[in-house]
Amino acid sequence: MCEAQPLLPMGQSDVANTSPVKLYCARCEDLYNPKSSRHASIDGAYFGTSFHNILFQVYPAMLPPKTQKRYEPRVFGFRVHAAAALCRWQAEQREQMKERLRQARIETGFEEEDEELESEEDIDDEMDGGDGFEHGAIVQP
Repeated sequence: MCEAQPLLPMGQSDVANTSPVKLYCARCEDLYNPKSSRHASIDGAYFGTSFHNILFQVYPAMLPPKTQKRYEPRVFGFRVHAAAALCRWQAEQREQMKERLRQARIETGFEEEDEELESEEDIDDEMDGGDGFEHGAIVQP
């Protein structure tokens, strides 16, 4: 995706002993954890949070063109279906909205999770005939 763009060292804090060095890709503007274990002992404060910005101000010709490609998540080489990501995002947004409404003490009309579990148990009992026994269960005297 980044076409073998060289990575730059970067710290996430200017305070010493806060976090190890990370690697910054100027093409996709993302941070990466280094693979090598020897990087884990290097403090990110040695480079600071602005090393890459200053470098590109001094040497603007080194700044790579931005990529138009978007990251495409894959699992074992297969693309993750977009609808699945959308569904997860919608569920997260719904939960955040419920929490905001609860904090504002506004009646939402949403069933609480405990009520949902109880209603599912009621439905299961109705499906089983309401006798409390599951179909096909072996009852010993």
